[in-house]
Order: sequence, then C-alpha cells, then structure tokens
Amino acid sequence: MAEQTLLEAPTPVFVERRQRDTAAPTAVAERRQFRDGDRSARPEVAELANAIDDYKIAYRRRFITFEELFDVMTSLGYHR
Repeated sequence: MAEQTLLEAPTPVFVERRQRDTAAPTAVAERRQFRDGDRSARPEVAELANAIDDYKIAYRRRFITFEELFDVMTSLGYHR
C-alpha cells in the first residue's frame, strides 16, 4: 500500500514556545514600548506618565489597575 492512512501518518513534532530558552541571554530588552514621543507640556503629567511606564516595565504589566495607579501616585508624593 503506497498511500498512508490517517493513523499511519507521522505525528507532527510539538514545539513548546512558552518555555524560555536557557541558552538565550537573560538580559533581553523589553520589546514593548510604553513611552511615546508626544508627552504633555505639563511637567506634573509627564512625571506621572513616566512613573506609570516605569511601573509597567518593572512589573511586566501591559495595563495596571486603579489600585496600582494609586500606589504609583502615592510614590510620587500624592496625598489626599
């Protein structure tokens, strides 16, 4: 029989892409860029935006919660 049946077909090799390559360097630059070149002219707004971006990069977060935003604001000295 020259024709392969479905059961006789070779199984494809599964490639696990979620695991990190141990041979790859660990200090890989972050691919996502949170900062944009169009920041506010107000220094307070730019300071808050930079602090939020730094938080996102440090904790590898794409989006932050309101609680995390409040933590960033209090770290800048905001108080009610």
